[in-house]
Amino acid sequence: MFGKNKAKPRPALRRVRTTAAPRPLRHRLPAAAVEEIPFHAGDGLRIGLTRIDTGQPDRPAVLLLHGHTASADMFLAPEIRNLVDVLLDNGYEPWLLDWRGSCRLPYNETGKRYTYDDVALHDIPAAVAHIRGRIGDRPLFAVAHCIGSIALSMSMAAGLVPDLAGVVSQGVFLTPKLAGRMALRMSLAGELMKSRFDHIPIDFRKVGLRSKYTPLFALASRGASCPDPTCQILHNSAWGMGVSLFVHENLTDTTHDHLADLLGPAPMWIMPHLRRMALAHTAVRWHDTDHRYRALPVNALDAADRIDTRVLLMAGTENGLWGDSQKTCHQLLTRRHPHLDVSYLEIPGYGHLDTFLGRGAALDVFGHIIDFLDKQDVG
Repeated sequence: MFGKNKAKPRPALRRVRTTAAPRPLRHRLPAAAVEEIPFHAGDGLRIGLTRIDTGQPDRPAVLLLHGHTASADMFLAPEIRNLVDVLLDNGYEPWLLDWRGSCRLPYNETGKRYTYDDVALHDIPAAVAHIRGRIGDRPLFAVAHCIGSIALSMSMAAGLVPDLAGVVSQGVFLTPKLAGRMALRMSLAGELMKSRFDHIPIDFRKVGLRSKYTPLFALASRGASCPDPTCQILHNSAWGMGVSLFVHENLTDTTHDHLADLLGPAPMWIMPHLRRMALAHTAVRWHDTDHRYRALPVNALDAADRIDTRVLLMAGTENGLWGDSQKTCHQLLTRRHPHLDVSYLEIPGYGHLDTFLGRGAALDVFGHIIDFLDKQDVG
């Protein structure tokens, strides 16, 4: 007679507080100028929205959208002349959205899973609507980076954020096109690692030498010129995908030392949506049969004629992540939707993240953004 095997009790699920406030921003602005707004997305999720109070209520507003695993901190880096500084000095009122992929949010690693459909449908339109309610008929621009830019393109193609005065898209917009062999590596890595990892971490101090993540850090260190593990997994590997997220020499030592604060772990469960986009070379909806997402177009590029504002597509010449995505987007939009006002600009010597975090970005990058904003006819 066989003895009965006693089933091991399952560990209790960790309670995730999705209503807690984001961690404090890292900045050098006067505390009174930084208005942290208790804010919820369209589906009720607590996200982050911050207004920089200039004391001049007639200024045009600019919404800043970070990339995935980053946060609004990327626009406020205190060690450099950052984008918020430049916007303030040139007569604009910055608003910063920490959408649900922000590393400032307390549930970033353990919260409810989502796709970029949720960002495009719930986060960005809610932020735009809130800002509209606050600023009235003042012009509202948007400056978006990476996945924040892809999600914005989906919102725009769906007609969910009408009447923006102008949009600056950095790195990628309607046509996600991963550079080199990254799409293949992402597919292989996703299949191999999805059963072992929920996230790919970047801070080796938090995982430890005997962690299951150690082989990933070891792989990222191969051929690296920098001894810092976080830099290796970002600059030398891009979370294991084999490309670089920035030009190393463009970062100050302080920015370099804070990379683990500026970016968070990359979730593996978002990879299928990103992979679908990369294979299609366009921003596509993930939820094909869920009627709750029917407001989003199946293919945002096909619905690009709904875009009702001028767009500046911008990319660093050394962008190892998205390659020539922006150039391709400009060519396609010019050919398929010639009535759209879309321009394309390359930034020599810059990669991806350093277009906002680089020591010389205020001179080499932000001036182009200000020129674009200033030239828009918002009368």
